[in-house]
Amino acid sequence: MRIRSDIFVSALTRRVFSDGGYAAIVAKGAEASGAIFVRQRFRDGLETLYGPAPQAMIDDETRDDRIFEPRLLRAEAEAVETLIAREQKFDSDLWLVEIEVEDLGTYLTLTDQKD
Repeated sequence: MRIRSDIFVSALTRRVFSDGGYAAIVAKGAEASGAIFVRQRFRDGLETLYGPAPQAMIDDETRDDRIFEPRLLRAEAEAVETLIAREQKFDSDLWLVEIEVEDLGTYLTLTDQKD
């Protein structure tokens, strides 16, 4: 069974804070199944946006996991804002979490990390 979106987001923000980073929930989505987007901000002003991996990339073993893929890598803030606005028009109940950490570490499972 897949973990609820609100619980996943809560755990993510707590982990970032406990490691000395900063995290904020910018948009609250559907508690049980809202799509989660993570905006990673870097000290140099660039940002990376992660979104849910497409269903085609998820197999039977990982169907209950939350797997993310990079949507924009080290892009200008305006480009990230534009993509987020487009996603919110398509899905108004998505979650948006901002984190300020230099290294993503183990906070998210990325498509290229799944085994």
